[in-house]
Order: sequence, then structure tokens, then C-alpha cells
Amino acid sequence: MSLGAKVAAGETRFTVRSPHAAAVDVCLFDGTAETRLPMTRDGNDWTLAVPGDLSGTHYGYRASGDWAPERGRWFDPAKLLVDPYAIELDRRFAYDPRLSEYGADTADLVPRAVVQGALPVVPPAPPRFARGGLIYELNVRAFTMLHPDIPAAQRGTVAALAHPSVIAHLQKLHVSAVELMPITAWIDERHLPPLGLTNAWGYNPVAPMALDPRLCPGGVAELRETVAALHAAGIGVLLDLVLNHTGESDVHGPVLSLRGLDNAAYAHEPNGALINDTGCGNTLNFGHPAVRALALETLRHFVRHCGVDGFRFDLAPVLARGPGFDPAAPFFAELAADPRLADRVLIAEPWDIGPGGYQLGQFPANWLEWNDRFRDDVRRFWRGDVGVGLLATRLAGSADLFGPDCRSVNFLAAHDGFTLADCVAYEHRHNHANGEDNRDGHGENFSWNHGCEGPSHDPRVNAARAEDLRAMLGTLFASTGTVMLTAGDEFGRTQHGNNNAYCQDNAAFWLDWAGRDTALEDHVAALSAARAARRAEFAQFPQGGEWLAPSGAAMTVADWEDPASDGFDYHVGGARHFRIRRAERSAAI
Repeated sequence: MSLGAKVAAGETRFTVRSPHAAAVDVCLFDGTAETRLPMTRDGNDWTLAVPGDLSGTHYGYRASGDWAPERGRWFDPAKLLVDPYAIELDRRFAYDPRLSEYGADTADLVPRAVVQGALPVVPPAPPRFARGGLIYELNVRAFTMLHPDIPAAQRGTVAALAHPSVIAHLQKLHVSAVELMPITAWIDERHLPPLGLTNAWGYNPVAPMALDPRLCPGGVAELRETVAALHAAGIGVLLDLVLNHTGESDVHGPVLSLRGLDNAAYAHEPNGALINDTGCGNTLNFGHPAVRALALETLRHFVRHCGVDGFRFDLAPVLARGPGFDPAAPFFAELAADPRLADRVLIAEPWDIGPGGYQLGQFPANWLEWNDRFRDDVRRFWRGDVGVGLLATRLAGSADLFGPDCRSVNFLAAHDGFTLADCVAYEHRHNHANGEDNRDGHGENFSWNHGCEGPSHDPRVNAARAEDLRAMLGTLFASTGTVMLTAGDEFGRTQHGNNNAYCQDNAAFWLDWAGRDTALEDHVAALSAARAARRAEFAQFPQGGEWLAPSGAAMTVADWEDPASDGFDYHVGGARHFRIRRAERSAAI
């Protein structure tokens, strides 16, 4: 049975899964006026057909039954519940303690879903991205809020990404695809509002298909039109999706959707306690067919109606847990067998915090994977901690992790952790603004500061930092596989030493377009142009090349093992492919 609200044949049918509820009502809203209509059980689902086309009508659900959290029952008819299959919401989520209180009515707090009529279908087309290209990770709001060319009313929205100035910048960098950090609606973690903070990254969603009304006020049409504009410019679009947990958090969290309808969607210990393999209080149970069905329909929706080219999956081992990680998990097989999804770009963040949660190199052969070993080992090389042998392994596609099939997404910095510029200016995290006494975020960043923590007025320090940035960026663009750059790292963005800026939605952390380092930006553009000109070389494991010592002689075993080795050259067909010199702080392709 098709879940959600569907308009067809002169009626609007509402269907929601809630196997253990005693009763479920669909609630229709006209302003603040609410009409409750009882639904009929059909197996594990509840359904109701209402005469007429109700497109544009706001709705939610209320479910009755036992309130026994110790037994996984969270039924409270006072709680308005969001349809897990909702596509559009009428407002953003806002945390309030009443969301967790039994008997406290939440109709004035919880967003209402909006009934959708027939949505246009984007004609099928191959993804506008291939391995070996450049992925550009960006936060829609932080990327656009201070952009001087974007009209003020459009800043902070998905539509802003279609602005000619944005597209020109992406083309200058030879971006193959943008990877949008979460744009589906999320709720703040409950500890943030008392601190005067908000979640700026979006990794705390509720309904996986519902776009955030602030980021995408034009709904599905806005995303579809932006994707089309980027495609016309030769740029693919990847969505960063959070399918590992929801914003309902732990047992003290809010009752917003699945918790009040079908709590079995969350993974539980045999004693009923929530499994927390995500660090966010709950973990979706991908051993449950209903959870996999919701995830697959989410992917189909964004491909079918928005035309996206692929997805990056946050904490992706959760997708293959049942409860342990299984590289042959049902979700992978179901995704590969889906005609709309089988050719999409699929990227795993291959770790979570559960048992055996680090699964780098273990995803299916058609998946790409974020390679944090590349990030760490390249930083360690330029800091002077490791030798040329390990660096060469990372440059050549990390065959020790992936074998000859190079599925690595190489990156130096991402949304979490230090920015690239902060990596050479701060040895320690400075997360005091997050209100957690600087305890949050990674403790080890493999960073350095040239003897001055933070901004420096010493031209020698700044010159050394500039050399380090260029050396690391040269290493990135010389590497075999797919490369990823986080927006702003091409022009020296800073988070002032904060390596966990998830709750910093303010001008201090938005991209500073006016103050960007245009010389560094031009350098990155040149590196990317050189890489793009030889894209086939970078997309596959190096074959038939020659590694040369700085002297020009072939690298020997002793050269590879010598911790004092300064660098190397790599030649293909007699022509230099790249050159690394640690003492000179240079890397060139």
C-alpha cells in the first residue's frame, strides 16, 4: 500500500503505518481550526479516503494507545505527528519541552504536512558526475548569506545556488558536482535553545523527504529548478542525507513522528533500550523492511521529482546494520536493484560510533567512500610525522584500503573538523562558543600553527601558512580518485579554530566573500584546471608510471622507508604527473 497523502481519482487518500496503535486520526487544518477524521486499520497501516482533491491542505496525525516508554509505546493523542512520508511542511521545527510531555497538546508547535498534487517527473538521465571529478561540499545557508551578488531576499536558500555568480564561481573551480549538506527539515537538539544556539548543519532531521521551509521555501519546485540550472552549467547535484537517526533523540526527546506512530522503526536492545550507534540518541533499524522502504522512497523522490544525481549518506554503516554491519546488507541489494537508483552516485561516510563502526573500504564496489585516512595522512606528512611511502599510498588511490578499484573520496577538510586554513593556524580546538566548555569536537586534528595560535601579524608566519595551504591543496589535486573540497577552503575560510561549528549559524561562521584570499582561490582554480585537463589519469589507479627520487633516480626501498626522504616525482609516459617536495613546502601537478 502506498504510504503518505495521495491525490487520485477524485479523492485524497491518507495512509500511515502504525502497527500497535489502538486508533489513528488524520487531522486536517484550516488555519488553527482542526478537524479530526478517524482512520481504518488495514493490517499494519491505517487509511482514510477523503472525497475531493485536497492539494494544499495542511494535515498531521494523532495516534492513541498505550503510553509505556519502557515497552516502546509512545502513543499520546495530544501529540500532533508528522507524516514520515511528508514532502512539504508549512513551517520549520522548533524545540519545546512540551514535545516530550505526555498529555501536552502540540498542535501549535509541530509543523503540518501539506498535501501534494501530482508532481512533475524529471526525465531519466545519467548522473552528471563521474569518478575522478571534483565534489564541492557546501552548506546552503553559510555559503550564500554574505554573498554580495545574491539578492538579499534569496540569500540562505537553495534557489541562490542557481545565481549566475555562484555558477560562475563553481565553473571557475571546475566543480563536477555540488554536495549539499542536509536541506530536509530538522529540529534543534534540546540543549541548544537554552544556550541561545541553533543547529546550523541540519544533521537532525525528522521526515526524510520534507524540505526545510527556510532553506527551500519554494519546495520541490525550487530544488528541481536549481538542479536544472546547475545541470545546464555542467554541474551535478548530490544530496547529503541523514537516514541513520531522527531528531526524536533519546528517551527524553520529543514525540514528533515515528516515535508516536511506529517506535519499532528505531533499533533497540533486547531489553528494549534504544541503540545509539549514531551518538544522537537513536538509530533507525535498517533490519526492518518498513525503514528500508521509507529510505528507498526518499531516494526515488529526489531522483524522480528533483533530478538529483546521487547521495552522500551520513554515518552510512547504519544502513547495513542488523544490528552488526553486513557488507551484503538487504538495503544495498534493494538499492542496486531499483531501476531509478541503480546508476546514481552513492557516497558513504563509512563510520559510526557503534560496535565495529569503522568500515572504510567495506562498502559495495559501486559506492564511493569518504577517506579520512587520506585527510589524516596528508596532514601528518606535511606536519612531518610520516614518510613518503604512506603519502604515496594515499596519492595512488589507497589501494591498501580499496584494492585496485579506486573508490576513495580524497579530502583535506570537511564540514566537521578544522577548516583547511585553520589546520595550519591552530594546534588546538577552540570551541568555547558552542557552550560545552570546549569539550566537544575532535581532540586530535593533526594540525599545527607555526608558533602562533590563531591569527598572526608576523609576515613570516603568514607566508609559511600560505605555503602549507598550497602544498596540501596540490597534494589533494594530484591524488588518484575523486576529490572533495569544502566550500570556502579555496579562499581561506576560517571558523576561528572551532572544529565543531554545527551550532554556529551566524555571520562569524558564514563564508566571508568580501574578505576571501583571491590569490589562493586562483591557485586552486589552476590546480583544478590542470587536473580536469587530465581527468582520465586521475580517475583510475596509476598504471605503468615511474616513481623518481628528487635526484632523478628511481625510488628504492630505502628511499621509501627513509623518514627523512624529502619527496618524489611521479611520471607517466615520460611526462611528469606530479611533484612533491616537503622541504620546499610544494606540491605541483
